[in-house]
Amino acid sequence: MTDWQYAQTDPRQQLARLHFFSIKKLEGEKEIEMVITVKETFTPELGALQYFAQTDKQTNQKTTPYTPSGWGKTVLEALGAVIREINRFPYEG
Repeated sequence: MTDWQYAQTDPRQQLARLHFFSIKKLEGEKEIEMVITVKETFTPELGALQYFAQTDKQTNQKTTPYTPSGWGKTVLEALGAVIREINRFPYEG
């Protein structure tokens, strides 16, 4: 445990640390840069996992727009889940 978590005075405040990553989605000759934000919640809601990852761009825009996201018990799990979702649909922007 790191010291930032002690700043929270009430579990309902849901204090979180943000981790930022960047990835390039490759679509033929195009490279679409996506920023991934992983939210690390100190006291997640009951049943929720501690890490939630989400991209800054949607995929599948022309059919049914979809924002890739993923949950995990670790940063690695959440990142892996969101990267699988990034590759699931084409970028149609």
